[in-house]
Amino acid sequence: MISMSILYMKEKPRIIGLDVGDKTIGVAVSDPMGWTAQGLGVIQRQSIQKDLKALSLWVHEYKPYKIIVGLPLNMNGSLSQQAEKNENFSHALQKKWGKYLTLENWDERLSTQQAEKILLEADMSRNKRKTVIDKMAAVLILQNYLDSCEKE
Repeated sequence: MISMSILYMKEKPRIIGLDVGDKTIGVAVSDPMGWTAQGLGVIQRQSIQKDLKALSLWVHEYKPYKIIVGLPLNMNGSLSQQAEKNENFSHALQKKWGKYLTLENWDERLSTQQAEKILLEADMSRNKRKTVIDKMAAVLILQNYLDSCEKE
């Protein structure tokens, strides 16, 4: 039997997680309770303006209060070349939505490798993996963030 308190649990505002690469942006969103991350899709990179326009569809649909941007640091914790690019993308997000929502960079070391391992263990073909790996990496980035919030 389901407890009545579960039925009346208040939904939390959602969080969107991004795995930003040179060619694609993987996108994930938290569930209404803020417990799990689900993949939404992948944006094919074109220009900052077009990337933000594509992302705005999900921002308007899910109305997040926060966007988490994966920051691929080097293993020693220093900024990688891609991390610097991601920080520039975060600045563009801040300029567009900073008045309305919080933006946070999140250490995503090895998230793409972890996603690749999960997809290989699922026996997914190479072509299929290519289409979902960035979305899976976004899910892992966001899930790691959500898990860290539970400890606070």
